[in-house]
Amino acid sequence: MKKILTIFLAVCLAATAVSALTACEGENENKRLKIVATIFPEYDWVVNVLGDGKDDYKLTLLLDSGADLHSYQPTVADMATIAVCDLFIYVGGESDGWVDGAMRNATNKNMKTINLLEVLGDNAKEEEHVEGMEEHEHEHEDEHDEEETEYDEHVWLSLKNAQLFITEIEKVLSSLDAERAEKFKANAASYNAKLAALDEEYVAATNNATNKTLLFADRFPFRYLADDYGLSYYAAFSGCSAETEASFDTIIFLAGKVDELGLNYIFTTESSDGKIARTVKENTANKNQTILKLDSLQSATKRLYDDGKNYLSVMRDNLTVLATALA
Repeated sequence: MKKILTIFLAVCLAATAVSALTACEGENENKRLKIVATIFPEYDWVVNVLGDGKDDYKLTLLLDSGADLHSYQPTVADMATIAVCDLFIYVGGESDGWVDGAMRNATNKNMKTINLLEVLGDNAKEEEHVEGMEEHEHEHEDEHDEEETEYDEHVWLSLKNAQLFITEIEKVLSSLDAERAEKFKANAASYNAKLAALDEEYVAATNNATNKTLLFADRFPFRYLADDYGLSYYAAFSGCSAETEASFDTIIFLAGKVDELGLNYIFTTESSDGKIARTVKENTANKNQTILKLDSLQSATKRLYDDGKNYLSVMRDNLTVLATALA
């Protein structure tokens, strides 16, 4: 009987210890600053500003399944994660229409937010329609006033913009964790120096270019990048378009531009199946163009890290591709 009682007490004490440990771990977990980013570039920027201390924070990348920014809708679990976070970073364009609801339901009333388009302010660019491009139909046209301005959401594809975002992230993180403010500031300065150096490489490559026109047989999310370096473009669709089928007129227009400008390269984004590009190529006079891909990063996930890649390395890879086409 005494043996049974001893075993029972031991089990109870063990259960109590486990419960206390679990509660303690939960308390420690709650003390960690929670940071949520919608897309990979934001997440990677935060990682670089946090530096070696990143494991002391709870970081969440919402679009870590490969979902496209323009089609993403948060799950109940996503909304719950946002509701209790300390810092929420998002693009702020038409695709983030769900964010207002998430903010209304937030339980952390001290949450800080960074809206990338708001950080840009007057430097945010309106979505544009260039010659030959398919008309962009809004998925939720009835929800918007006819004259409401639609901004190009692909703000992360400008290295100049990225430097502004890094500075803003550093400022907000420093307000949340003042003890590490100097470290954040140093990390941000170091990372911005890398962004500025790569930006200079882009400037050199584009300044020396014999051709400054890009032709995309796809949607065109690279408006900010093109404007940074004085590049012009033609494309089948705007950057935010959900269309995947180009009309005969668009195909013929793009093929004609390839011939007119003597272009040797036709571009697509990383998610394209290449069908439109191949059709454009088949309708050119020479039919000998090379199809190249530029990576827009809008569906990128943390799996990039497994391949030894990050925001900077992808932007460097994009420069290599661009330099080939512009030479």
